[in-house]
Amino acid sequence: MTLAETIYEHSRRLPETAAYEVLAFIQTLEQRYSPPPSSDYTDAFLQAIAGGLSDDFPDDITDADLGIDAARDTFD
Repeated sequence: MTLAETIYEHSRRLPETAAYEVLAFIQTLEQRYSPPPSSDYTDAFLQAIAGGLSDDFPDDITDADLGIDAARDTFD
């Protein structure tokens, strides 16, 4: 008997509410241990933005550098 079959047999002996708890636990483990989704689109996007801010990117931007759209402290 495989491990999955053993788990199944034990779960059949549980009351239905307890079986739902076991199912929720198994789903939690699936999420924890499953590999993260990967796609060519995601990989391409990450490659495109990698190193997007070069060394010469200004790090001294102030409010004077920003446009006059709306005052920052007027938003709630």
